[in-house]
Amino acid sequence: MKLTSESFRDLGPIPGRCAFAEPDAASHVRLSSNRNPQLAWTDLPAGTHSLVLICRDPDAPSRTDDVNVEGRVVAATLPRCDFYHWVLVELAPFGEPIREGEFSGAVTPRGKPGPGAPRGARHGVNDYTKWFAGDKDMAGDYYGYDGPCPPWNDAIQHHYVFTLYALDVKECPVSGRFTAKEVLDAIEGHVLDNAQLTGVYSLNLAVKA
Repeated sequence: MKLTSESFRDLGPIPGRCAFAEPDAASHVRLSSNRNPQLAWTDLPAGTHSLVLICRDPDAPSRTDDVNVEGRVVAATLPRCDFYHWVLVELAPFGEPIREGEFSGAVTPRGKPGPGAPRGARHGVNDYTKWFAGDKDMAGDYYGYDGPCPPWNDAIQHHYVFTLYALDVKECPVSGRFTAKEVLDAIEGHVLDNAQLTGVYSLNLAVKA
């Protein structure tokens, strides 16, 4: 089983158009096109009935004290945790590759609607839901894909791990509003195989990505 993309190569930089924000020399960041990357898969195992796609950033700061604060840096030594950017279930296994921008093509304040998604699939909420919870202009349920927006003062580049799971069931056993962790718990015992593709991204102009 293999997962590839025409938008970026494995361990290569994710293009700014596929990010939530891009670097800006004057204001640190500006909102970007937020297009989901193109993704294609091959060599699915026999008995695959549906696919689950999850994108996570394992490099999110575990503490936010220094995040995006002038004159401070998010230290490379700070413990890191997962931040989920995309949760997609019940993707048909034998359809066409996902086109760039097919599932997301802009930043949507308060989040894109869900759980209904293109191709008869369903979206879960990503972790921008928690990140913007206290922001009166941005708070909402963020369904589907929202791309990279690491701290502009982070000392490290972030990795974005796209994982495609081949399942032996047509319907993922989650309902209503669901998260990546709920999906991962629900598909335990139903995964035939998985494939990963990783891109890197930084908003810190001093960090090479």
